[in-house]
Order: sequence, then C-alpha cells, then structure tokens
Amino acid sequence: MTPLLELRFATTQLGPQYFGPFNVRVAAGERIAILGPSGAGKSTLLKLMARELRPQAGQVLFAGRPLAQWPLAQLALRRAVLPQGSNVAFGLLSDLVIGLGRVARLVDPQLERIVQEAAALAHATHLLGRRLDTLSGGEQARVQLARIFAQMWDVQDGLILVDEPLAALDPGLQFDLLDSLEQFCATRGHAVIAILHDINHALLGFDRLLLVRSGQLIADIPGNADAVPALAALYGIALTTATSSDGHVCVIPARSVVRRAA
Repeated sequence: MTPLLELRFATTQLGPQYFGPFNVRVAAGERIAILGPSGAGKSTLLKLMARELRPQAGQVLFAGRPLAQWPLAQLALRRAVLPQGSNVAFGLLSDLVIGLGRVARLVDPQLERIVQEAAALAHATHLLGRRLDTLSGGEQARVQLARIFAQMWDVQDGLILVDEPLAALDPGLQFDLLDSLEQFCATRGHAVIAILHDINHALLGFDRLLLVRSGQLIADIPGNADAVPALAALYGIALTTATSSDGHVCVIPARSVVRRAA
C-alpha cells in the first residue's frame, strides 16, 4: 500500500551541518516518536515532514504525491502541524485560535460545535473566551492542541506532526493529553509523529521510535522494552527498567560511565 508519508533519501543542510539522508515510511494510524539529544536534528526531520524545509536532495511524499506539489489548502485538510512554542494569533480569544484550525473550509456549519468539543478533548473548555496572551504556557499549549484537534476533527487517515506537545504541562495533564491524542488519532485513523524528550512518554504512547543523532536517523525500532538498550546508548545514560501495575514498561535514568557513541 502507498504510505501516508514517505521520505526517500531526503537530505538538507543548515549552515555547515548536513541532515540525512532520511528514509522513513509512515502508514495511516501509526504512532511514532522522534527522540534524540539536543541538537541532534529532531526538529529538522519534523520540518522536512511538514514542508517547512524542502529537501536539497531526495524526496518527501505525502499520499504518494510529492509534498511540495500539494496546494496548501488541500494539505490543510489532511495534515496538521503543531510546532514547539507556537505563537499563532497570540492576542486572539482562545475560541478563535482553536477555530483557526478550520480556515481551509469555505463552508463550516459545525464550527462552533467542533471548537467546543476540541477544547473539551484538550482539557481547555474553561479557557474558552480568554485571550491567549493572558494564559500560562501550559494553558496556551492546550489551546494550540485543541486547534490541531479542530483542524483534523472530521478527517480520516490524516497526519499530525507535533513538536514537544507535553513540555509545558504538569505530569497529570501530560498523561491526560497523551490519552486524548491517542484516542483522537485511533478513532480517525490518523498517524501522529511527535518529537519527545521523555522516554517514558515515548514507551507509553507510541508504537515506533525514530532515534536521531548528529543529523542521522540511527534507528527505527518498536516502542517496547527491547528499545531500552538503544535508548541508553542514544543518550549515553544507564536505564533501569520497571513494569507498572498496568503492565507498561517504564525506565529510570541514571548517569553512566559508558560514553555515548560518536
């Protein structure tokens, strides 16, 4: 079957640093986490997937068609992007910010209902009617996630790209929104690709892990207990594993005398 998203030897250069070649195939419904040390190239890889960067060599395909050939209005009906620290419509009411996810639709009779339901799914109902610039970082993150939910609400087999969606949230909300994102994508067949720094979130909510270091994709592995040695090597730390009461594998990081591979 044609992949929903495919990178074929996609390469780019930022200053003196080369990134790639990246070879990745993503099917509808997959949950994929991108992990790696700071400056490894995670955001660059996501930007290639999002068309924010165009490959200098190789290809990026969406639904079998070169990503650069998609009209933006059509692409907005199939794919949503949430960058880290988004300041979209910073002074607008949160309702309007969430509604911005629907702007590609010329006629949208369900707009008000979808905004309300997207806010509820993002645990942001109580933030409706407030200006975005009066909200805390975590509250803004919930509103922006609701915007992505609204954009992809009535779409099937779409793609959601997010950069550190849980970073500004307290631990309880991190779990709640991870559950919301998983539920939202599962019921609609959406693939989700997320840059994460928390290894436990990656093991808990994602089926597949892309490990990036020094601008290279060094591993594409299942998100289960077998990934722990590769994760320890990626970050140059020791990882002790444990199993939670509900059967999920979690890790406890510690310093390691083992040096990270070059």
